[in-house]
Amino acid sequence: MVERGLEPEFTAAAIAQAQALPDTLPATGALLDLSHLLWCSIDNDDSRDLDQLSAAEAGPNGTTIVRVAIADVDALVPRDTPIDHHASANTTSVYTPAQIFPMLPEQLSTDLTSLVEGQRRLAIVVEMKVNEDGSVGPSSIKRAIVQNRAKLAYNSVAAWLEGTSVAPPRVAAVPGLDENLRIQDRAAQAMRSLRHQQGALSLESVEPTAVFTGDSLSDLRRDEKNRAKALIEDFMVAANGATARYLADRGSPSVRRVLRAPKRWSRIVDIAREAGATLPAEPDARALDAFLSARRAADPDRFADLSLAVVKLLGAGEYAVVAPGDSPEGHFGLAVRDYAHSTAPNRRFPDLLTQRLLKAALAGTESPYPLDQLHSLAEHCTMQENAAEKVERQVRKSAAALLLSNRAGEIFEGIVTGASEKGTWVRVMTPPVEGRVIRNDAGLDVGDRVRVQLVGSNVERGFIDFARVR
Repeated sequence: MVERGLEPEFTAAAIAQAQALPDTLPATGALLDLSHLLWCSIDNDDSRDLDQLSAAEAGPNGTTIVRVAIADVDALVPRDTPIDHHASANTTSVYTPAQIFPMLPEQLSTDLTSLVEGQRRLAIVVEMKVNEDGSVGPSSIKRAIVQNRAKLAYNSVAAWLEGTSVAPPRVAAVPGLDENLRIQDRAAQAMRSLRHQQGALSLESVEPTAVFTGDSLSDLRRDEKNRAKALIEDFMVAANGATARYLADRGSPSVRRVLRAPKRWSRIVDIAREAGATLPAEPDARALDAFLSARRAADPDRFADLSLAVVKLLGAGEYAVVAPGDSPEGHFGLAVRDYAHSTAPNRRFPDLLTQRLLKAALAGTESPYPLDQLHSLAEHCTMQENAAEKVERQVRKSAAALLLSNRAGEIFEGIVTGASEKGTWVRVMTPPVEGRVIRNDAGLDVGDRVRVQLVGSNVERGFIDFARVR
């Protein structure tokens, strides 16, 4: 982390600031009290930094009122304080198999600014009217007090929604929560269907999660998508869009999350051609998603390989400032024009920036950040996010190298994930690890499927070396 310009430790001043915080709600004047609603969180089993809650109710004429509550981190982390300086330096939490390095001290991120079950918390609430076809109609944003009624986990909620398991105990324990979640699920499915009609890409994550037996690394497993994860993803995309539009409508600048049209579109076209499909010569998100959906149905066992190749060719997102009156570039992968990260202020600094911009817009005051400072912060956030991803990737590679340390000579099926003058990289799926092809890599390109033999691994450096098997 230090080599990448990240700070692994909090300063003494930041620790002292966190320890001095009261464990009661800060004085905020007369705020709207929405704590009576059936709010719940859905996250990973072990997550403690709960950034958002959701609730829904049936509206008129087949509409659904969806509400997303986002932790009001700014209320306890003022600008230019020691904690804010640390957050703005790293700009993100860093998640590695060995240790988590939170952006905020744990007194905040897992307690005082976490939307923990049973506690009244300050929040920014995004309220959206979702039509039967999944389109998002009028939305509003307000500050409020909320209370999490049930801390839920993705896998158990998904199994229940999909009909393969009974309701999780916390769902069953809160009267009315089961129906509330089904209303949320129906709205999310309609939103998702419409987004994919508009070109949002059907991709699968292939990042592995470390599995420990006691203190020993025993496996790496892919983090599979499910219905509960999709529900939260759809609500977060909608809330981020509503936030961006709210700021634009009030003449405020915003920090957007941008994914430009892929520079290597021609290679994506080649991959589609090899699978018997035709894509347009110019980037087209709808056509690409139609191809991806068809391949998922035709060859589900190998869809993860295809997803990985397309993800690599799409490139990385970045943060960009949209000034009042400017036209945003949009997010190619999500097929949305307006998209500002806002729903994870405990773990991402751009979301905290957006929260401060929102509060100024709500109060009718000027932006707390001059435009030139926002541009600098957006560039810095992109740079630090890339640095954090490299740290996470390097430690994952060390974990993978450790897992494969006694398997030299084995042969694996893989897919090429990188090909340049710097070298050729291959990802194998069982276990899901990536390594460099040090022999026989001539002619390989991203998306090619290959058989490789493990030559060896170096745990400390995170190196995994393969040789192509001809």
